[in-house]
Amino acid sequence: MSVVEGLVNQSPSQWRLCVAPMMDWTDRHCRYFHRLLTSRARLYTEMMTTGALLHGDVARHLDFDPVEQPVALQLGGSDPGDLAACARLGERWGYAEINLNCGCPSERVQRGAFGACLMAEPSLVADCVRAMRDAVAIPVTVKHRIGIDRIESYAFVRDFVGRVADGGCDVFIVHARNAWLHGISPKENRELPPLRHDVVVALKKDFPALAFVVNGGIRSADEIGQHLGAVDGVMVGRAAYHQPWDLAGWDERFFAAPSPAPSRDDVEDAMVDYMARLVAAGEPWSHASRHVLGLRNGQPGARRWRQVWSDARLKGEAPATVSRLARQALGSTAATDAGRLAGHAANTTPASASANAAACAVVNSSP
Repeated sequence: MSVVEGLVNQSPSQWRLCVAPMMDWTDRHCRYFHRLLTSRARLYTEMMTTGALLHGDVARHLDFDPVEQPVALQLGGSDPGDLAACARLGERWGYAEINLNCGCPSERVQRGAFGACLMAEPSLVADCVRAMRDAVAIPVTVKHRIGIDRIESYAFVRDFVGRVADGGCDVFIVHARNAWLHGISPKENRELPPLRHDVVVALKKDFPALAFVVNGGIRSADEIGQHLGAVDGVMVGRAAYHQPWDLAGWDERFFAAPSPAPSRDDVEDAMVDYMARLVAAGEPWSHASRHVLGLRNGQPGARRWRQVWSDARLKGEAPATVSRLARQALGSTAATDAGRLAGHAANTTPASASANAAACAVVNSSP
């Protein structure tokens, strides 16, 4: 174990490793899947607006499986009273944390006067935090950027953190790039402007009593380990979604978990059981399967496996049936690749050939 990882395992931070809140991605089905891969990382909901919770179907927005814990509810809003009411709902539903979004740059969010534009109003953010802290006993945290538009002065984000901390926030999740509020899309703002992770390190030095979690562009376990030597936690976003199998190594490496990671087959089996429960409750299993498509990335035959799970003609089949066909495709492709490497592809076994034919018939046949 490296010195950095040794420091990590001694850290008491509950936010040591987190999976970022991502719109349209980190719904309850995605979080259930991620929890099968890591039992220790902190999970976050998609951003939920105060309006949706106060005037919509609360159960539909807030229900989650207890296995997802620890899971945090991220709120979007700027009215202290509304946020306090929604924080109480989140606590009543069993969430482990309430997180205020001060980082989303989308124009729709700006029209609602929340998200990244709130960084220009640190006193209002402090009032929001104070109202939520007064309303609930669970932690209230803030996720924000390091600046807005062309404001790149360190003093801007330092003063924002200091003022919000006065409102009672002691955990800050920092997406280490500016939020450009005009001229680019939210998607482009995930790549522009450049990341400045050093700003988060500087914040930790200036506010040693506060906890800082760095977010933005962090992909590998080695990168996670490097950042954990300087800050209290790391939040991973798109990399966790697109390469989910990486999460399976987190518990052992960063939490000194004694139990071995599950196999990919174990995870797929568990998701098949979960999808069967969805079907029994009247919900299409595809609502969950779309989040699982990266599970086999890096394995021979992964593309064929994904094709089977994505085939619209199979939506009426039981999840167990689709899983069986997908694994047949995966196994037959792997066997074929191994045969080619060994120079004897022509000697494919009858069982392998049969599996290949069955899976290919599903994927390639006409509707």
